[in-house]
Amino acid sequence: MIKFEAVTKKFGNLLALDDINLEIKQGEFTFLVGPSGAGKSTLLRLLTKEVTPTSGKILIGNTDITKISSGDIPKHRRKIGFVFQDFKLLDDRTVFENVALTLEVLERDDDEIKKQVEHVLKLVEIWDKRNLFPKQLSGGEAQRTAIARAIVGKPDVLLADEPTGDLDPKTAWGVIQLLNEINSWGTTILMATHNQEIVNTLKRRVVFLKNGKIFKDSAEGTYEIH
Repeated sequence: MIKFEAVTKKFGNLLALDDINLEIKQGEFTFLVGPSGAGKSTLLRLLTKEVTPTSGKILIGNTDITKISSGDIPKHRRKIGFVFQDFKLLDDRTVFENVALTLEVLERDDDEIKKQVEHVLKLVEIWDKRNLFPKQLSGGEAQRTAIARAIVGKPDVLLADEPTGDLDPKTAWGVIQLLNEINSWGTTILMATHNQEIVNTLKRRVVFLKNGKIFKDSAEGTYEIH
């Protein structure tokens, strides 16, 4: 499903990723762990074409995304959901409108947008908050809105960059349970995190990055700080 072949990324003289070879199968839930600056966020940004590798190939399905044109990047991103630590919700739009925006970009008709947004907001249990603005939400409600926005277009892949980083433990677990349910549908999830407890409890695949390299890759691993 996702394959990195000898991928290196430099920002000037800074080596962010060094000869990464990694394959993630369809439907896997994989944690990316490691210290700050290890390359986790850079790896996720490569998948969305926010940045491009200095060398190497990145395949999603049968497509080498390093070769797609700038004009095709929006089409590529429609297949990927992205959840951020800081939510990145639009302050001047309600919860409903933030989630609907994804479907508007996909040029869905009004009836489908209304139906799908209602469905996904009920799924993440914030339908009753649909008319509120982001500043009126708790951190957990904002993150659930961000997840709803990321999945409403039914992406093949969901990327999450520290989605529980600013949440209290109870709320964080609620978010993780939601991601686990989404993964059970067959959605591939790649999540960067520093949260040892979550990683060690779920016992999913763990890819440990250190100094831009894959330090360890365990099928049902645990996360220990090295």
